[in-house]
Amino acid sequence: MNLPLPMGWPGVMLATLIAFAIGFALWWLWRFVARRAGWPEARAIGWACVSAVVVGAGIDSWHLFYLGVAQLESPVYARIALSKIHDPDMLGTRVLLEWAGAVTGVVAGWMMARRPVD
Repeated sequence: MNLPLPMGWPGVMLATLIAFAIGFALWWLWRFVARRAGWPEARAIGWACVSAVVVGAGIDSWHLFYLGVAQLESPVYARIALSKIHDPDMLGTRVLLEWAGAVTGVVAGWMMARRPVD
């Protein structure tokens, strides 16, 4: 994300809320696409979850993956890799909660669409 997020838990919660909103919006977009294409609702849910995770948590997930795969044998390489990450201390927590927020946003949109109108 390119937003100036605060450090620590407030930044994690804000990133989670953003991922939730992205998941919610993408559910409605994929629901519209699925209805136009004649797809079952499960396909819309699947594509909404995948696209919400990619959009809402993609950069942070990539940073976490890169830190696990790259050979950071030198302190210089480690310092360069960590300098590109916003709040590297909370990266794992932020990725986990962004994924959860994105999927929860899709589920919330699905539940809202399934609720009967009174």
